[in-house]
Amino acid sequence: MKNTVLIPTYRRPLDLSRCLLALQAQTKPVDQVIVVVRDTDAQTWEFLAQSPPHNLPLHTIKVTKPGVVAALNAGLTAVEGDIVSITDDDAAPHPDWLEKINAHFISDSRIGGVGGRDWVHQGNKVIDDSRQIVGKLQWFGRVIGNHHLGVGEPREVDVLKGVNMSFRQEAIAQLRFDERMRGTGAQVHFEMAFTLALKQAGWKLIYDPQVAVDHYPAQRFDEDQRNNFNEIAFINLVHNETLVLLEYLPLLRRVVFLLWAILVGTRDSLGLVQWLRLLPSQGQLAGKKCWASLRGRWQGWQTHRQFKSQN
Repeated sequence: MKNTVLIPTYRRPLDLSRCLLALQAQTKPVDQVIVVVRDTDAQTWEFLAQSPPHNLPLHTIKVTKPGVVAALNAGLTAVEGDIVSITDDDAAPHPDWLEKINAHFISDSRIGGVGGRDWVHQGNKVIDDSRQIVGKLQWFGRVIGNHHLGVGEPREVDVLKGVNMSFRQEAIAQLRFDERMRGTGAQVHFEMAFTLALKQAGWKLIYDPQVAVDHYPAQRFDEDQRNNFNEIAFINLVHNETLVLLEYLPLLRRVVFLLWAILVGTRDSLGLVQWLRLLPSQGQLAGKKCWASLRGRWQGWQTHRQFKSQN
């Protein structure tokens, strides 16, 4: 099987350099590396011109539209491999990454996607907690991630994580990342839309903790600054999650999801119960998060209804 690695990047040349060095060290050589770069990203273009990576079949693609979705969709048009593996510029795949990915796809022709653990580095520390439940969509619409904490044997999951996910080209030939995802950079939950669509088409998704990358979360250059509250980023996150789940869940579960989301919710997408729980510790901030979440739910519902009426 031929392997393509697809990397969207934006203004992180040092991180990208580390990622490319990790690809050079693979026990199974990569057959094609696609790096997608924004037209305005002078830092990255300069890095690629001055430091061309040795022993890598590098192919660069220029995009003008911001956001990871546009970058990945542009990259998918140039894929030549049987397997396309996607990672972030701030990640460094372990040496046996491609070897282990290939082994899964060879073992079962029904496997459409393979993901694994991203070992998150925070300064000099590595998050080394462990979870058995990873990448699952519960019946009422709550999504459990934990891809960075997974342990145990390879198993089927519902959702993979963007920093470490690979796909059989045959399975995703007609599939593209959803351009309705909001955000100008990270576009949170874009991978959930993609992997749930793949699962809905009948393909198996596998999570294997041994398929690993080191992840060094780097600065983002958009409204989503990870740990700092930004109203627009919060609304976008909840909008994207709502839109994806409304389109994946059957009608009755859709209704249950909306009720649960508004009344309960999660720490990332607050409902009324979560707002009350966070109120003593976060005060006004909890209220801002709850209001942003409710607006995101409403806007996600509107996008869903608008799309349904057009189709």
